[in-house]
Amino acid sequence: MQNNYIGYHFSVEPKELGSEILIAELGETAFESFIETQNGLSAYVQKELWNENILDDIQILHSEEFTISYTIEEIEQVNWNEEWEKNFEPIDIDGICQIRAPFHEKNDAQYDIVIEPKMSFGTGHHETTYMMAQHLLETDVTGMKTLDMGCGTAILAILAEMRGAQPIDAIDIDNWCYLNSIENAERNNCKHITVYEGDASLLVDQQYDLIIANINRNILLNDMQAYVDRLNKGGILLLSGFYEEDIPFIDASCTEKGLTYVKKFQKNNWVSLKYVN
Repeated sequence: MQNNYIGYHFSVEPKELGSEILIAELGETAFESFIETQNGLSAYVQKELWNENILDDIQILHSEEFTISYTIEEIEQVNWNEEWEKNFEPIDIDGICQIRAPFHEKNDAQYDIVIEPKMSFGTGHHETTYMMAQHLLETDVTGMKTLDMGCGTAILAILAEMRGAQPIDAIDIDNWCYLNSIENAERNNCKHITVYEGDASLLVDQQYDLIIANINRNILLNDMQAYVDRLNKGGILLLSGFYEEDIPFIDASCTEKGLTYVKKFQKNNWVSLKYVN
């Protein structure tokens, strides 16, 4: 017998950063499934684990930086595959790479990445993941020791291995992302990805030829020195997770640390930058 669920449907503004923070905070409670929506996200908790005070410790709801509202409904016997299918479309990147769920039909793309869409952040729908994949598709990463920082569902680490990079470290501070990245690496038969739970403090004595960091502006700026310290001479740094208006801050941080700007991708108002050491 399946459990009934309580569904919270959040409207979040600004959506991207606010939704990431909201999921991180909800993940510390009994909420267990998250689905991105047009205006924010839906979060689900088993009815037997729910109580009327479940949102009391969710700090972002009281932040002046975000505008968040929500509605609540009770749902009987959620069919998660059905929910994910309604909210998850396969992504085609320049006809070369397909990111899909197991229930999607495989096309003839050279790189076929299969992700179980237990939550939609990191599935490649978002512009930043798309652009970072574009960088990887046009860069020869063969044999490069690689770091995927803030790996999410490990899509970029998986694509990097498919493109010949190895060994690869994938790091995320979120426990759900850590576990799901391990699962997705195995699902895509990756042999060279090691997943860690944590943040930039884990970067102590490793050196990398390629560092991928798709996070957000504030974390990137805070951890930029750690990335540069760990990047080999001639190594590549790929950055995304921020807006066009954030470029001056990101570029100043990179150039003052000795990196050289190479290229920009832009999709809607989101950007992705490439630097070399």
